Amino acid sequence: MKAYSTLKGVLDILQPEILLWNKIEEITRAVLQNFGYTELRIPIIESTELFIRGIGETSDIVSKEMYTFNDRAGRSISLRPEGTASLVRSYIEHGLNNTPQPWKYYYIGPMFRYERPQKGRFRQFYQIGAEFLGNAAPVADAEIISMIDTIFKALHLPDVTVEVNTTGCRLCRPLYRDALVGFFTSEASKTNMLCDDCKVRLVKNPLRVLDCKVPTCIELRKGAPLITEYVCDECREHDEAFKGFLNEIDIKYVENPEIVRGLDYYTKTAFEFTTEHLGAQKAVAAGGRYDNLVADFGGPKTPAVGFAIGVERLAELLRQRLDVYVCAPLIFFAVLGKEAQRMAFKLSTRYRQAGVYTEIGNALHTLKNQLKRADKMAARFVIIIGEEEINKNAVIFKDLVNHTQEEVPLEGVLGCIKGKQAAYNKQKINFS
Repeated sequence: MKAYSTLKGVLDILQPEILLWNKIEEITRAVLQNFGYTELRIPIIESTELFIRGIGETSDIVSKEMYTFNDRAGRSISLRPEGTASLVRSYIEHGLNNTPQPWKYYYIGPMFRYERPQKGRFRQFYQIGAEFLGNAAPVADAEIISMIDTIFKALHLPDVTVEVNTTGCRLCRPLYRDALVGFFTSEASKTNMLCDDCKVRLVKNPLRVLDCKVPTCIELRKGAPLITEYVCDECREHDEAFKGFLNEIDIKYVENPEIVRGLDYYTKTAFEFTTEHLGAQKAVAAGGRYDNLVADFGGPKTPAVGFAIGVERLAELLRQRLDVYVCAPLIFFAVLGKEAQRMAFKLSTRYRQAGVYTEIGNALHTLKNQLKRADKMAARFVIIIGEEEINKNAVIFKDLVNHTQEEVPLEGVLGCIKGKQAAYNKQKINFS
C-alpha cells in the first residue's frame, strides 16, 4: 500500500512541539486582550480579487505565491496568503465602522504561499496578527510596537531587534518612484542586469525591486536613492513623533530605510522585529500603517496599523531557550483484574471531572508492563488496584518522583494528591 506523507512545505505539529505552540498562543492572547483586542476568525478562502486589490498585482505574493483555483461556479478562489485584507473586508462587510472606534481585532491561523520551503519559511504557515483601525495618530503605531515587545518579553524571546522606517504616502511616494526609475535606467546595462521579474516591476511598481531577493538585483540596488530622502513634511513629522513615543517607553530601535515590506498597502510607518538566530529568514514579526486600504475596498476613509507574527519562527527561537516537558498524567491507574478496571474507570472519571489528568492501564497487561508504561509517560503518581485493595477499600499509592509507596484509603486519594501537587508543576513548560 502507498505510504502517504505531508506535502512539501507543510508540517504536522506534534507533541511536545504543540505544547510550545499552545503556550505561545496563551501568552499572546493574554497580552492582546490587555491591550483591548478581541479575536476575529476570518475565512481561509476568499475571492482572489480581494488579494489582488489589497496586496498588489505586482507583488510576489499575488504574482507567484498564491494558491488559486476556480470553484464549481467558476469563481476564482484563493487560500489566504495573509490576514489583513480579509480582516478589512470583514470590517466593511459587517459595517463595523459604525461601531465604537477605534476598532481592535486579532486573528490566529494558517496562511498559504507557494514558496521555496526552507528554515522558517513554509507553504502552510501560521500567523498571529492584529489590526488597529480608526486611529491616525503616530501613538497608535508605537502602541503596536509596544504590544509586540510586551508579547516577546512575556515569552522571554532572546536577541530581537526592532527595525523601523517610513514608506511615505500617496503624495510623496510618486517622487520616490520616479527617482528609482531614474536610478535603474540611468545606465542601460544596469537595467538589463535586473532579473526578468524586476524588469516588469520597474515599469509597474519600482518599489518592488527593493524587495527582490535575487543576488544580482540586491547588488544592483546598492546606492539607490532612499525613500527617507523623498517623504513629505507630514510623513516626516509622523515618523519623528512615532519614534518619540518609542523613546518615551525605552524601546530601542534601528532605523532601516530599506524596509519597504512585501505588500503594496503600506503607508508611512513600516517595521520588522528581526533576529540573527534564524538564518536567512530574519523577521519574526512585521507590519506597518495602511491608511488607504479600507477606502480602496469601498469603505470609509479609515487609518489603520497592524502586524503579524510568524508562529513557526517564534517557536524555533523559543525551542532553543526553553525546556519543554511532555504533558504527563498526574495519576496512572495500574489495574489487576476486571473488577479493578471497573473501579479505576469510575474513579478516573471523577478525577478527570475534578480537572486532574488521569490515565488507566490495561487489565490484560501485567503489573510490570503497566508500571513501565506509567514511567514512560512520566506519570507523577501510580494508583494500584487489585482484588486485595478492593476488599480493603484502599489503594496502593506510588509517588514516582519521590520513590515512595503507601496504602491510602480510597476516599483519601485526592487529598493525598493535593498535598503533593506543587512538585507536579515541574512537569509543565517553564517560561521563567
